[in-house]
Amino acid sequence: MAESLDELGPVDWLVVEFPGPDFGKGQIAPFLEDLVNRDLIRVLDMVFLRKDGDGTLEMAEISDLDPSELGEVRVAEAELAMVLSEQDLMDLAETIEPGHSAAVLVWENQWAAPFGTAVRKAGGQLVASGRIPSQAVIAAFEADAEAEAQSPAGMKEGA
Repeated sequence: MAESLDELGPVDWLVVEFPGPDFGKGQIAPFLEDLVNRDLIRVLDMVFLRKDGDGTLEMAEISDLDPSELGEVRVAEAELAMVLSEQDLMDLAETIEPGHSAAVLVWENQWAAPFGTAVRKAGGQLVASGRIPSQAVIAAFEADAEAEAQSPAGMKEGA
């Protein structure tokens, strides 16, 4: 087991919120399954949350839900490690609006495992990490394009 832990890739998590009680109506499941099948990620934990209109929280595991709600995501159920504690889930549930549902996903980035293994074997360790939300990247590209469109033709900033 120690050998396989040494080969573990970076682990990420996210919470995806959906309006209403449905979890994306099974539309996301094929894309998640594709990532798993191509060995890009390994799902470590997956929990589904629902908040009714008054904020009452309902938690569900994959086996608790109807197959029509999940599509093919059920195939990942046997390999789940249950990484999140109940307190983690209660904290994450605070981000969900009443009347909405959410999927909480924890996954290993298998594509990065060889790099992580090499770093550890060389004596290195991860000391900082982060993620830039895609909305922020899109906004930066749009701002750059707007600034370029407004600048005189042929002039570059800093030139």
